[in-house]
Amino acid sequence: MRAADADREAVAERLRVALDEGRLDLHEYDERLQRAYAARTYADLEALVTDLPPVTPAQRSGLVPATASTVSPLDGQPVAAPTRGVTARWMAEVWFPYLRVIAIVVTIWAVTSLLSQDLLYFWPAWVAGPWGAVLVVRTITGLAGGEPRREAIERQRRRQRKQAKRAAKSTKPPKAP
Repeated sequence: MRAADADREAVAERLRVALDEGRLDLHEYDERLQRAYAARTYADLEALVTDLPPVTPAQRSGLVPATASTVSPLDGQPVAAPTRGVTARWMAEVWFPYLRVIAIVVTIWAVTSLLSQDLLYFWPAWVAGPWGAVLVVRTITGLAGGEPRREAIERQRRRQRKQAKRAAKSTKPPKAP
């Protein structure tokens, strides 16, 4: 039977999911995607996904994707990983100390230049330049390595440990005198 555009799109989406899961490399994904859009029959499409496991909707799956959650060290239950503002918060934690220090040293330079009534050598560049270069490298490697998400998960684990400790303290009977 001849395949429709919707069938080709469904196979393309299944291939994208397989790529995201690491089941296909980028080259193989590209080859299969081209063949999917060129397919004319269901048999052509089926041949592209026969070696891939069937896709189960997340609500019916017994497995929890590693990127969508983590396991709580307290009770072994899955905990949803934070997603909103994770990268922005991480960037702020990395860059705000730098920006504060640079603001302070530039202010000191500006005040001393004003008091001396002469434009002094801009020495804050020796603070800003090297430190800024290190932060640029850290930002690029951190974003590429998923550092914001890891730190957010760790922050959430610490918060859960604190809540568990508070709950344990509140359930302990008071000490007898």
